[in-house]
Amino acid sequence: MIMNKQLQMNKKGKWKVRYTVLFVLWLCWLFSFLDRMVITIALPFIGEDLNLTATAQGLLLSIFFAGYALFQIPGGMLSDKYGFRRVMSIAIVWWSIFTSLTGLIFSYPLMLIVRFVFGLGEACLPGAAYKGIANYFPSKQRGTATGIQSTVNTLGPALAAIAAAAIIAAFGWRTVFIVMGIPGIIIGLYIWFNFKDNPKDHPKMTREELAELEEDSEIEKSDEEKKSGVSFKELLRKPILWQMALIWFFFDITFWGFTSWLPSYLINVRGLSLMNTGIFSALPFLVGTVSIIFGGYLSDKVKGKRKWVFIPNAVIGGLALLLMLQASSTAMVITYQCVAAFFMFLAQGAFWGLVVDTLPAQIMAAGSSTVNCFGSIAGFIAPFLMGYMIERSGGSYNSSFILMVAAIIIAAIIALTINNNIKKENSLNSETIVEA
Repeated sequence: MIMNKQLQMNKKGKWKVRYTVLFVLWLCWLFSFLDRMVITIALPFIGEDLNLTATAQGLLLSIFFAGYALFQIPGGMLSDKYGFRRVMSIAIVWWSIFTSLTGLIFSYPLMLIVRFVFGLGEACLPGAAYKGIANYFPSKQRGTATGIQSTVNTLGPALAAIAAAAIIAAFGWRTVFIVMGIPGIIIGLYIWFNFKDNPKDHPKMTREELAELEEDSEIEKSDEEKKSGVSFKELLRKPILWQMALIWFFFDITFWGFTSWLPSYLINVRGLSLMNTGIFSALPFLVGTVSIIFGGYLSDKVKGKRKWVFIPNAVIGGLALLLMLQASSTAMVITYQCVAAFFMFLAQGAFWGLVVDTLPAQIMAAGSSTVNCFGSIAGFIAPFLMGYMIERSGGSYNSSFILMVAAIIIAAIIALTINNNIKKENSLNSETIVEA
């Protein structure tokens, strides 16, 4: 008995291989956001250097999402077939090279191609990262691991804004892309030489850690023996999948519109300096880092009514964007953008709690990739459409802000159509009822 207690204490207190895996995965996500988001700070300078219209600048932001959406589901399939280690290491080296190449391009058409191919590389990350977590973490800790990883969604844009502004101010916009590509290459090589797809092959895995995974595997195996699998084809016939996909599409119209054009708005409309723009563009995402974790936690507390966490917070976030547009002072603009970010990211945390809790576990990767793919399509549409609207209105951001407000409210309205009781089919022969 005493020996068992001591063993449990050692297991709790000892650093585990899976923590290292999670930290490296977190770094991968961080640099994926840094590499994709620095262009939002550099955009006014790229536009001036290459003599681009607002529409052309918007397309430059959107073209990344064309590649990202196109290859996201195939990227996940590659991870299933060849293992997350190979796919992730190749992907991060791939997109890091094209990040650096962005700073060496002097032709607009060639830059569009580079950003598109850059998006193809990043598309492999989500599926590979979630597979890595599933391989190394027991099921009881996968939600927490995924939540920690998701903090990059807010920290990435925040750090990108500050780092990009500092580097651009000192060395110019081209240097920021060249520099940002270097860390990813190092991380990719580290993953290739140090990670293993199967935890059993990792030289630093302890017996205790392997025992946790094996015990978890036996439980999952027993569950699978009680039920047959649900096919992805069957899931495509479920209304709930398309409800969630549409919610995420409209939510991401607002998110990517806000993220992509906020720096330009602060510089061109509010007259902020480059460094102030970097700092104030980062603030909403720093606020969001707290609220996205809180949103997931709160939705767990009201499990069965997750949509009622998403709906009001999405609406409040949209209204704060409207107040931001109408604000008369810079201080109020900064205040309202932080309020908008707090409620938007809180809603986002609750939404993904709904997705994970609703989709069948057997095809979670395919189902969640489908939902996320709709967000990537929104990421392609929003920056380009807003750039076009800004150009057509003579530089006014009014119509683009109204678009963001309308989109997030539409997302909330669609969420209202989700039934409180959703049939979550875990098999073809049996089904359980969960509340949304």
